[in-house]
Amino acid sequence: MWLVVFVVCLVLSGLTAFPLVHELRWTQSLLRHTPVGEWLPGLSGWIDRVRAGLDSADTEYPFLLYGTDWLAFAHLVIAVAFYGVARDPVRNVWVVEFGMIACAGVIPLALICGPVRGIPFWWSVIDMSFGVFGVIPLYVVRRKIKALEAMVGQWAPAAVPVPS
Repeated sequence: MWLVVFVVCLVLSGLTAFPLVHELRWTQSLLRHTPVGEWLPGLSGWIDRVRAGLDSADTEYPFLLYGTDWLAFAHLVIAVAFYGVARDPVRNVWVVEFGMIACAGVIPLALICGPVRGIPFWWSVIDMSFGVFGVIPLYVVRRKIKALEAMVGQWAPAAVPVPS
């Protein structure tokens, strides 16, 4: 179940990277027509700024958005790798560990690249939360795989020495 939750979130994260321009228009409209925009004026201002930037890029330099298409694709490809964990968890525990390392890498990336790119700190905290919350199901899955590995090890036949 934890593996499915992680993969579904990874796929959704990837799929939402394709229609960024449309998503931002929807988010901006939501913030303007609900009390949320009044409650969080910093968020509204940030979404307005990001929308203006994306609209400009989409109109003048649409090839820049190709980078987010590749980001989306990478999420989907990584999600496919977790299929191996479902098929043979003990042999493919490395995929879970790779995912945990990637989750940990989100934090320095956000802390270093966020300020360089002019991202507000509070948005970097949101980005870092993906790594923090992403590692939780992976940690649970890894623990369960290690328990399974220990259980399987009990039932595995002892190695038979080969005569020389």
